[in-house]
Amino acid sequence: MAGRENVVSTTTFAGDGAARFMLTYNSEDANPSYGHIIVRVPSIDFIEEEMAAADAFGAEALPAGQFRTKRLAFGPGSDAPIEARFYGFDPAVLRSLANEAKARFAEASDNALALRIDWGEKELVLKPMYSDDRAQEAGISRSDITLILEFATTGNRSGTYREGDRQIPLVLRAPQDDGLGLTDYLIYSDAGQAFVQLEQVIDYLIYEPQDTLIQRHDRESVITVGADIPRSMTAAEVMVEVQAAIEAMELPPGYRGVWGCDLESASDAQESLGSQLPFAILVMLLITILLFNGIRQTAIIWLLVPMSVNGAALGLVGTGLPFTFTALLGLLSLSGMLIKNGIVLVEEIDLRREEAPDLPLGDAITEAAISRLRPVLLAAATTILGMIPLLSDAFFASMSVTIMGGLAFASILTLVAAPVFYHLFFEFGERRKQRMAEAPA
Repeated sequence: MAGRENVVSTTTFAGDGAARFMLTYNSEDANPSYGHIIVRVPSIDFIEEEMAAADAFGAEALPAGQFRTKRLAFGPGSDAPIEARFYGFDPAVLRSLANEAKARFAEASDNALALRIDWGEKELVLKPMYSDDRAQEAGISRSDITLILEFATTGNRSGTYREGDRQIPLVLRAPQDDGLGLTDYLIYSDAGQAFVQLEQVIDYLIYEPQDTLIQRHDRESVITVGADIPRSMTAAEVMVEVQAAIEAMELPPGYRGVWGCDLESASDAQESLGSQLPFAILVMLLITILLFNGIRQTAIIWLLVPMSVNGAALGLVGTGLPFTFTALLGLLSLSGMLIKNGIVLVEEIDLRREEAPDLPLGDAITEAAISRLRPVLLAAATTILGMIPLLSDAFFASMSVTIMGGLAFASILTLVAAPVFYHLFFEFGERRKQRMAEAPA
């Protein structure tokens, strides 16, 4: 990668991820089998080309490993766009559920790419079979055997060396070229005040496949099946293809499955937003009622709010952008803009009727609509123009399109729908007033 023409710089990490250099980056936990390369390119136009080149290299050079390329995301980070999690207590059952889910992912959709299980593959572990009778007679415990095996392989941490503000661990390990077999090492017995050979306190050594990386959440074992998606698709589109197949799995009693990653983040964000939204709407409704001291004007104004959905939908469909959480925020912000437009128009009609009580209802509505045409359109136009710079931003593009499309469409409808609603709501009262005026004394 460093030698490619369009690569500005590369930074590599082995054994863990980078330090958290931006808010949305999640650093990987320490893992000796993990490597990470951060690649910088001159502009966003070169990202897809370099990612494709890296994918091709990984498929050829590392066929037995997991090689994935990923753009830094402007939003909550996750290991995979689609994740299915299974909670339970037996690692063997959890792994079987994960393997079944992995097969169902592959069968349900060709767009579920780079399927993986976060526990990794099982590893061969050298397991000493502890001899209870001989070891207890010699005064050797299981922890003593563990310590001597660590000393012979990875080493025991025996202390810390301080160098200024740095703390350097001191690791004590047996020489790797001493010619000793693993069972030849000696263990000191406090009870017998003597050294005992490891071979004398174990029956034998066996190789056994074990889960060496078990993830837990809230003290409960959890295994996650992750899948990438094509860069031309969204997680929601692929979820439609695989959701039914995964949710049809039969789980044993005591086990449960949940969706993670983007779906979980969106659900959490929408749940948090939904808990506060009713209170906000209630406050806005009360303010509108107090402003006009009437129910009919309030109903007219709030009937204009749903009209923004049409424009927002047309804008997102026309641009091909997904309805993200930022788009939801943009849609909610449109309600305030449309309420403001409705208040301006309805208030003007009320003022015209108060100034000229004898003016027919239709004429008052027409004059008010004409007089408010310029303020409403100019206010919408300035907001729409202010959103244009955000169209090139990957994070705010969907929000800007939602606001621009919804406001443009709803502003035009406001100038049509608000006068119509006003006439429908007040026509009966106006006719009743005319009949009373015409009735003989």
